[in-house]
Order: sequence, then C-alpha cells, then structure tokens
Amino acid sequence: METLSSNSITISTTVNAPVDKVWNCFNTPAHITQWCFASEDWHAPAASSDFVIGGKSNIRMEAKDGSFGFDFGWTFDNIIPLKLVAYTMEDGRKAAVTFQETDAGVTVTEQFDPEQENPHDMQRAGWQSILDNFRKYVESH
Repeated sequence: METLSSNSITISTTVNAPVDKVWNCFNTPAHITQWCFASEDWHAPAASSDFVIGGKSNIRMEAKDGSFGFDFGWTFDNIIPLKLVAYTMEDGRKAAVTFQETDAGVTVTEQFDPEQENPHDMQRAGWQSILDNFRKYVESH
C-alpha cells in the first residue's frame, strides 16, 4: 500500500468477477459513470481519465434533482496493472486502491486520507456505499 497519513480510512469489498473485469470497470470512465455515487438520488454524469502515472482524472458527481454537485479530481501517482492504483486528490490528500485475487473473487481495498470537514464515520460510510455500488455493478454487468 502507498504511504498515507496515520489517520487514513480503509474500506473494502470482494467482487465475484475476474480481476481483469474488476480492473477495467474500476478504471474506465464509461463504467465509472455507472457506479460512482453513494445513493440512488445521486449520479455521476461525466468522468474522464488520462490513465497513466502523472495523468489526471475527474468524476462529476451530482444530486439527480440538480440541487448540488461537485467535481472529484486527482492525479495518478502509481499504477501497477491489475494490482494497484494510487493517486493524489486535488486538495493534496492521498489514496490507494489495491486489487487482490482470492478464492471468493477480487478484494478491492481503498485507503484514503480523510478530509477535515466531515466526520470520519460519515466519510467511511459514503466511500463504502460507492464501493458497494461498484461491486453490484460489476457483478451484474
């Protein structure tokens, strides 16, 4: 795992699918827009990615009723195909995502530095909801 702050948050899920499918769905903008939201009243209408070390990516997240939205952007720090994606968010926080093949499928583990505005439990729950949506999307796609 990449070096993150001592108070980083870790979440994970196991996806019942081959690692190449899990990797592709996690890192391809056309797939990202289908799963990257924490609840059914939100969506991700746009995503872009220059999927190389030093490349930039962005996901637009919005409430479906148009009441709120934001861009979530980052720069890739490290990419090890089918194993690791590490990045630095636009606000300087770090994150790393690992992909581990197991007998049950692929365990996807995200570790991220929390922001300071919201409680850690709220951040953990939101990121976990997004990761759970990812698992559901991949398994049904």
